[in-house]
Amino acid sequence: MSTRPRSEAAAARARLYAIVRSELSARGYQEVETPCLLPAPGMEPHITAFESEYRPEFPGPAARRLYLQTSPEYAMKRLLAEGFGHVFQICKAFRNGEVAAHHNPEFAMLEFYRSPGGAEEIRRDLEALIHAAAAEFRPAGGCDLAAPFQTLSVRDAFLSRLGLDPLLLRDGGALRAAAEARGHRFQPGCRSFEEVFFQLFVEGVEPTLGTSRPLFLCDYPASMAALARLLPGDPPVADRFELYAGGLELANGFGELNDAEEQRRRLVAEQAERRAAGRPVYPLDERFLSAVGKMPPSGGVAVGLDRLLMLLVGAERIADVLLFPAATEWT
Repeated sequence: MSTRPRSEAAAARARLYAIVRSELSARGYQEVETPCLLPAPGMEPHITAFESEYRPEFPGPAARRLYLQTSPEYAMKRLLAEGFGHVFQICKAFRNGEVAAHHNPEFAMLEFYRSPGGAEEIRRDLEALIHAAAAEFRPAGGCDLAAPFQTLSVRDAFLSRLGLDPLLLRDGGALRAAAEARGHRFQPGCRSFEEVFFQLFVEGVEPTLGTSRPLFLCDYPASMAALARLLPGDPPVADRFELYAGGLELANGFGELNDAEEQRRRLVAEQAERRAAGRPVYPLDERFLSAVGKMPPSGGVAVGLDRLLMLLVGAERIADVLLFPAATEWT
């Protein structure tokens, strides 16, 4: 149960939202609102959407299955394809099964995009936003939120922490064998590259990121960003970044993919991955796929506002910044 008064949590959230709106508006971003109830949710293999059903009571659309959004990404990219430039949204997102110290199945998300633009510009805008929030809240924790933030590639993070190169060892068996030779032990059934990478990352890399200063972790293996463009190189890497600060993963951003055929291929591959894992297989969002090829060069990021608020007020659990956390409301 949260030890913070609800009134204090509510006031802090209102201050943060006001800062977000002021800072992004000053940078030319327009606030938008998109639907929470969707015919097709995000396809990420590790995320499960909440399912619902439309039952018509009047003439019109037929009954159908619908989903609560796991992110507003698809709809906001459709706006970019229609000519919207810099856009942002504060909304609720929903992910089934996620109740933990830093997770709530219904959570607050800030998502913003700039077009034209890319990942570098988005990182600078996010950095400025967090710096402004820190100046207002003056957090007392051990993480200095002053700009500029640190930047580190995934490759260099693995090499410096584990002595392993995940871009060179691109096969799950090869990466696992190299890690086992260094004394790492894996959970049963951990075989694919993504599974081996994730266990190594969670155990040996992630806890070291952004402890004293915020850190952008960049250039993920190409297979780990289905919605990001690829950067040239051998091997190529995805134009994806995550932001870590004060022991929290705060944001996930991309230089956006705008190749419709490649986007379809990736989503179909994720459908197959979900099917093989026994997870629900969601339909393709054809309106989104139609829009992808019309998008100009763009960058975007999703920010967990509950976690950012945790950092700013010194909370250890997401329940401390929510008025009605699932961990207590559902028991």
